[in-house]
Amino acid sequence: MKKAYRIKKNEDFQKVFRRGQSFANRQLVLYYMKKEEQSHFRIGLSVSKKIGHAVMRNQIKRYLRQAFHELEAEIHPDYDLVIIARKPTNQMEFHEIKKSLTHVLSRSKLLNKKIRT
Repeated sequence: MKKAYRIKKNEDFQKVFRRGQSFANRQLVLYYMKKEEQSHFRIGLSVSKKIGHAVMRNQIKRYLRQAFHELEAEIHPDYDLVIIARKPTNQMEFHEIKKSLTHVLSRSKLLNKKIRT
């Protein structure tokens, strides 16, 4: 994922937390905030140390980035998104994480209708 599509600064994360809306399921929490001036969505990923060691946390982040990459054309472009992984994600494989992400995105109406589950 290109650097322009990532949220890295703490202040950007905090803006999304404070001003944005959220949806969650057992595995993921999604915070999102509309930003009219952007041409592409940006994502920030947060995986706590409670979930596992560094290798596990990095694997979960890779899975989430790949899922976003595959869903890129279906996601509405003018949003900042922050994903927080919960404990059950350390037991999940890529397809399960992608399904969970699709569920959260569709519940928040950030996906185009044709892919909603």
